[in-house]
Amino acid sequence: MNTMAAYGYPILFTAFVWWFSTGVIVYLDGLPRRTFRWSMLGATALSLGALYSLTTSATDTTVTSAYVAFTCAIMVWGWNEMGFLMGYVTGPRPAPCPAGAVGFERFSYATMAILYHELALVASLALIAGLTWDQPNQVGVWTFAVLWVLRLSSKINVFLGVPNLTEEFLPQGLSFLKSYFRKAPMNVAFPISISLSTTALVVLAQQAIAVDVTAFQAAAFTFVCALLALAILEHWLMVLPLPAAALWSWGLTSHNATSVQSAHSNLIEPISQATVTAAARLKPGSSKVPAVPKVA
Repeated sequence: MNTMAAYGYPILFTAFVWWFSTGVIVYLDGLPRRTFRWSMLGATALSLGALYSLTTSATDTTVTSAYVAFTCAIMVWGWNEMGFLMGYVTGPRPAPCPAGAVGFERFSYATMAILYHELALVASLALIAGLTWDQPNQVGVWTFAVLWVLRLSSKINVFLGVPNLTEEFLPQGLSFLKSYFRKAPMNVAFPISISLSTTALVVLAQQAIAVDVTAFQAAAFTFVCALLALAILEHWLMVLPLPAAALWSWGLTSHNATSVQSAHSNLIEPISQATVTAAARLKPGSSKVPAVPKVA
């Protein structure tokens, strides 16, 4: 079995898909809100196609089918992330954390802010599992499960407190979520998250390099291992003094443009309103010219 084909290519493919899909989603949710419906329409079409492909590839145990299942699971995950980041599926209480809320009260408010999104992820995982139930190709289920568990772990760590909150990835419509973030040197959940996920990575890596492993099994386990390793890297980026956002600076360009446009609108609107108000105070026939409002 060719080592590069069995392990190298799946690792490179996973890293590219992780980096590129994240950047695309970040870019799209930073665009003006009028574009969201078209982005979601396109993502929905891709997601439906991905669910169909997951069903047809589930009975196949070729290396190609492993690539297909992995990619399709990422597409379904991306649809969920876009629905959340664009504000379509958040929670029953999409509002900032009330001042003074601590402990379980703060946790309950945070849960209500994203509950519908979490339920949608669970439903998507259940749907993928149902479509591929009792079939030999379970790469789609494993992929989505790893993404869900490790993303949930990231949310818990950000809630409890980490040094790097990566707030710049949040679009303006979800800025209220920053009130649930906590900046802290460390939290009790972080070492547990790292320990458990690293242990899982070692176990799966041993399966990937087993002597009697088939080409399909090698590719399948490698996809999951690579994705798990990247998720662990994302955890470390929350505590290490590294510019994580630099990896997706091209995706964040839309966020920067939207922020500049919003700031410009916030500046022009009061000036225009003040000018209109001053003009309205002029009596007909008056030669007095209203003073131009000063900009602080």
